[in-house]
Amino acid sequence: GLGGRLRAHAYDCTYMRVLRLTAALCLAGHAHALALARAPVAPLAAAYGMRPQAMPRLAPARSAQLSMQAAAAGDGKGGPLAKLRAKLPPPAELKKVTPLGAMFFFILFAYTILRDTKDVLVVTAPGSGAEIIPFLKTYVNLPGAIGFTVFYSWLSNKFSQQQVFTGLVSTFIAFFTLFAFVIYPNAAALHPTAAVDGIVAALPAALAGLSAPLAIIRNWTYAVFYTMAELWGSVVVSLLFWGFANQVTKVEEAKRYYPLFGLGANVALIFSGLYVRFVSGLRRTSTAADPWAGSLKLLMGGVSAAGLVVLALFQYMQKKVMTDPECVPPSAVKQSKTKTSMGIKESAAYLASSPYIRDLATLVICYGMSINIVEVSWKAKLKAAFPNPNDYSEFMGAFSSCTGAVTLFMMLAGQRIFKNFGWGAAALVTPTMLFITGAIFFSLILFGGSLSPLVAALGTTPLMLAVVVGAAQNILSKSSKYSLFDPCKEMAYIPLDAEAKTKGKAAVDVIGNPLGKSGGSLLQQAMIFSVGSLAASTPYLAGCLFVIIAVWLRAARSLNTQFTAAMAEEGAEA
Repeated sequence: GLGGRLRAHAYDCTYMRVLRLTAALCLAGHAHALALARAPVAPLAAAYGMRPQAMPRLAPARSAQLSMQAAAAGDGKGGPLAKLRAKLPPPAELKKVTPLGAMFFFILFAYTILRDTKDVLVVTAPGSGAEIIPFLKTYVNLPGAIGFTVFYSWLSNKFSQQQVFTGLVSTFIAFFTLFAFVIYPNAAALHPTAAVDGIVAALPAALAGLSAPLAIIRNWTYAVFYTMAELWGSVVVSLLFWGFANQVTKVEEAKRYYPLFGLGANVALIFSGLYVRFVSGLRRTSTAADPWAGSLKLLMGGVSAAGLVVLALFQYMQKKVMTDPECVPPSAVKQSKTKTSMGIKESAAYLASSPYIRDLATLVICYGMSINIVEVSWKAKLKAAFPNPNDYSEFMGAFSSCTGAVTLFMMLAGQRIFKNFGWGAAALVTPTMLFITGAIFFSLILFGGSLSPLVAALGTTPLMLAVVVGAAQNILSKSSKYSLFDPCKEMAYIPLDAEAKTKGKAAVDVIGNPLGKSGGSLLQQAMIFSVGSLAASTPYLAGCLFVIIAVWLRAARSLNTQFTAAMAEEGAEA
């Protein structure tokens, strides 16, 4: 009758108002709003002789969905806002990942400038060239990395991770500032140029290959800068930042956010590349006696400023994030303040006995060897195309910007790969990419003669084509490394204990990375002494590259099995 229709109409109107109120409260972050949704309706239902129990009960997820739909229907602005809020991380996670992403941005900004500058210094130095790089990586970088790892183990036993992070980053900032403003302007007085020139002139023809290692002595301050720039990548990027991120991040969070960290970081590649090109442009119009000295001060000023921002963000996280139990569990905070207890010998024995650490080290070493084999051949072509330091630096700036742009795309693809195919598939992408691009690059070098008509039709020279193809190979390889290889490697540390996270990571990242590059360098040196030149050794190096990638793929599959088991064990304990 009429009374029944009026009661039904009143019930429907009231229920829709409650739905809208519930949606508004949900958008404001009140999780308990759904529980309150029925409260105003019950008295009204009783007044009309209806039982509240007769009202439809919805599952929480369905109720939330209906609430959002009601809000969208009642307010045209509510729908998009609700979708945006649903995609945002929870406030506690956002408070944590935002400063972490900003730290990674500025660390990579500085590293890109250092990476481009170190190559310019050593490759274009007097009496030097791309041939010096294998000797630098073997006889300077590797001993420096081993010495640092021993020093880092000692620091970890004496100080907290917060103190170690702050002290090491401050040391790097002080060195790069000192180099630009004090050491480089006095390089002529510090370098034993005349003495080394006399030794080189006295060398018999059979020992002409020693001119490359002697160039390290001739330009020893540049060699120290090269080593410190390499250590920034191994220590600050791989060891300090990722070690800190792994302590405060869960695996499920890492799968969501580690690929996205690279988005911001590779925006840093673009900006740092633009900054390097901007400084190169200023150098072209400079009237100073040594324009490169002025550029070096600007470049190292950018590195120092970025380092100071990293320290400020780290201190913010210590005060605002690490003290918030919603952001970081108390157990993780306790672990970050814990000093490791094993001595150097005990740590070495512990790490050597772990197949998990060995597989991680194999991944890092194989990457270093693979990229070094291809990169040195490319840089030899690059110096021939751009013998002037300014032109070389400008090209490297453009190279870094392109790497950042391509990596942005790879990061978006990487998140999908992690989500749809898992850790194991993501870990196989980088070696596969290196195999394909390396095969194309070496094919161009080995069979370039038969491609002469094509090169002429493109309106370029074989040298410039080799430079462009080599640059494309490096861009694709590095973008897959940044977007997939690095996140995979860092996720693999999360289930480990404090000793393995700290000293295992130091051994793998600080020693493994230069050891891989030194291994590639030793192969190149052996080939050069055996067949007479880097160009003549190209087919043998291509064969070595494919063998190394095969070992890499096998280690990645083995580590995937162990990582999956470790995550299942951690989930069972939780």
